[in-house]
Amino acid sequence: MTPPPDTAPILIVDDMEENLVALEAVLSSLTPKVVRARSGEEALKAMLREEFAVVLIDVLMPGMNGFETAANIKGLDQTKDVPIILLTGASVDPNYAYRGYTVGAADFLIKPFDPWLLRTKVNVFLDLYRKNHQLASQADQLKRLLTGPGEALPTVEPRRPDGREPAPHRPAPSAPEPAAAPAAGDEARLSDIASRLVQIELLLRDARDLEAAGLADRIVALEQAVERLMAGREA
Repeated sequence: MTPPPDTAPILIVDDMEENLVALEAVLSSLTPKVVRARSGEEALKAMLREEFAVVLIDVLMPGMNGFETAANIKGLDQTKDVPIILLTGASVDPNYAYRGYTVGAADFLIKPFDPWLLRTKVNVFLDLYRKNHQLASQADQLKRLLTGPGEALPTVEPRRPDGREPAPHRPAPSAPEPAAAPAAGDEARLSDIASRLVQIELLLRDARDLEAAGLADRIVALEQAVERLMAGREA
């Protein structure tokens, strides 16, 4: 289940109730939804039920420890892109930080940590989560605007292995059909499309740290659809 982007839920994982209470007190000002888990197994079940913007995991837990929990999260297609912050006490193995990054953690904090620093780090991931959802929403709106019932956006062909652009697709010749007159609302549609493309371009520029390759391909497809619409008007 995908929550509204403004909610941007956080998952906190620790076997100690007092630690969960402290984390929730620090982070509750950033989002209305902070979900608790008392073990790695409980955390995985929660992440399969709903989507989280970021997960904070204590390293030293009985059973499935923080490293194992992080590795399992990164091993599932549904949860592999969720950023992970690992938390641990001060008297730990100095190699813990390196081990945390090798299992896919985005950050590693040592307790006791400054509440302001923790909020700042978590807020970075919340902003990225919201921008990602905003980009996807903009792309979906453009898709609905550009396509009617039974229509589809043009397929974006991948680049060739040598880096060159793929040869343009040329459909088989068919009997000529009379050109359709441009619709009366095309001017307004083109204006709206141009405005939305500018908004998406600005969002992509702000969110350059996201893994937005899929969104970039969708933008290319939308631009091609705009070109087709304009070509139809000029014909």
